[in-house]
Amino acid sequence: MSSIESGRLVRLGSSGLTASRLGLGLAAVGRPAYINLGRARDLPPSRPPEAMYARAAMLLDVALAAGIRYVDVARSYGRAEEFLARWLAERHVSAEALTIGSKWGYRYTADWRMDATVHEEKELSPARFASQLAESRAFLGERLALYQIHSATVESGALSDPALLAALVAGRRAGAYRAVGLTLTGPRAPEALALALEARAEGEHVFQVVQATFNCLEPSIAPLLVRAHDAGLGVIVKEALANGRLTPANDRPEDAALRRTLEDLAPRPDVTIDRLALAFVLAHPFVDVVLSGAATTEQLASHVAALALPLEPSERRALSAVAEAPERYWATRAGLPWA
Repeated sequence: MSSIESGRLVRLGSSGLTASRLGLGLAAVGRPAYINLGRARDLPPSRPPEAMYARAAMLLDVALAAGIRYVDVARSYGRAEEFLARWLAERHVSAEALTIGSKWGYRYTADWRMDATVHEEKELSPARFASQLAESRAFLGERLALYQIHSATVESGALSDPALLAALVAGRRAGAYRAVGLTLTGPRAPEALALALEARAEGEHVFQVVQATFNCLEPSIAPLLVRAHDAGLGVIVKEALANGRLTPANDRPEDAALRRTLEDLAPRPDVTIDRLALAFVLAHPFVDVVLSGAATTEQLASHVAALALPLEPSERRALSAVAEAPERYWATRAGLPWA
């Protein structure tokens, strides 16, 4: 029986890529500041690059041992691509052992400062794509399997830019990466995905993979993800834990009732609310991969355990009942501090 048939790996739609059901994202450890709640407890106060690399390497070691075979990075995640490339070389990890996805569009601007006014700057132009593809390949080379537009919104115009769409397809044809993807954000993400499903260039569908926010607080994109999955796109879920709001680290007074509800739903005392929230996402058949944004090995172990946590239909319904209006969810996310 192959690893795919036994359930350890999945095919990402018609992209030709395989991945594990749980992936590891390095956004939380590729740069010193991020918007996940609880980082002051997860990471040391001083976060020089070498210390952050050590944490990233530790997480990658544990992930590989646990069967995780998909790693997510981006140009804007500080030194995440560099950290991953260094770890691959130091551990002599074969090209077949991992599928790697990265993203272009945002440029990291914080210069490794925690208190930067602006941490990243967005530009979804053909010129930015070309320059950042060269930067990603300088670190990852032929290991770069999936290259994604970072936060492709309706407002950006990227999904209707003929020159950009043609460049994405040309890069795939030239072998710079094996599949084109996009990540989505904001309350208009379903509209953006609808545009992506129709995008064509050089007689081909442009996108083979979509990465979107989907969790029990913000499930509004689910119908479009079903449509995308049925159309042959691989579906990767990011922010399954709502940037820490669906974890024990959430001590926001505004979320006290939410946390009590989640704790009451946990089927056993040893099941943490982050594991419960991940199990909710994993239970949806249109989801191929769910990203863990763990910053500690303890968090990663909890996330791996979610793969074996079954949910009763009544539990899924109860978790669905905590959903917020998309506008409220995204406004709350925008107000979370970088720390």
